[in-house]
Amino acid sequence: MLRVAVLMGGKSREREISFRSGENVSKALSRKGYNVVEIDPLNQDIPVDIDVAYLATHGRFGEDGCLQGLLEFKGIPYTGSGVLASALAMNKKLSKQLFIANNIPTPDFSEDMVPPIIIKPISEGSSFGVNRIAEDISPNEVKSIIEKTQKEYGEVIIEKLIMGREITIGILDDVPLPILELVPKSAFYDFKSKYTPGGTEFIIPAPLPKLVYKDMQNMALKAHKAIGCEGFSRVDIILDAELNGYVLEVNTLPGMTAQSDLPAEAEAAGISFDDLVERILLSALK
Repeated sequence: MLRVAVLMGGKSREREISFRSGENVSKALSRKGYNVVEIDPLNQDIPVDIDVAYLATHGRFGEDGCLQGLLEFKGIPYTGSGVLASALAMNKKLSKQLFIANNIPTPDFSEDMVPPIIIKPISEGSSFGVNRIAEDISPNEVKSIIEKTQKEYGEVIIEKLIMGREITIGILDDVPLPILELVPKSAFYDFKSKYTPGGTEFIIPAPLPKLVYKDMQNMALKAHKAIGCEGFSRVDIILDAELNGYVLEVNTLPGMTAQSDLPAEAEAAGISFDDLVERILLSALK
């Protein structure tokens, strides 16, 4: 049986979420009979005698190509996308430029955009540092928020704020999973809504017209391929009032916690959590 290192933790702001994902993955692989060792790459060396690394490392240094490059240097197969796709997906500006080049709708963005806007760190996950400015505020206030975000998180991207329905679509082995609609109890699907039990209502399959449903699945797969993702990913899309879809981002290592979207989508497709984890593992060996 394969010896699997489940990598979790790391050094990003998503460290604690990563532990939650990693522990779930580790238990699932153990139930499947694999020889599992848990590794926090921040504090432990990655053993060279493992057969494959299962990445549950969210955010910077774990999801952005850094860890993927280290594993390739060591000659260790790993789950998820490669170095380039991981780096591109983590960089919101570069990924949006790829969407545009591939005729994939995405919200407009520029440095001089005026409200309503959304300000995001260019390379963060889990909604860290996101500021939504829907009301008409002064240019000086907007500048202050941008500068504060830059000081804490580095480079930012300023997008047109599209108010509408948020959906997310997992991709597994180049096949779109059922669409999940996210209905947060608060005004926006922020960090608290994502990770607080009961903070968001999950509707699956999303109640959309059949043609729109299929179009959104195709859009998600197109975004997955435009970035160059492998194995699996999760694509986040916003629908405007006319049900036009706009890709927000592609997540190359989506969460595997009890509140995470990808496992719920897989379950709706008849794939148990343990089977999902094993399929992702085996995709690393193809």
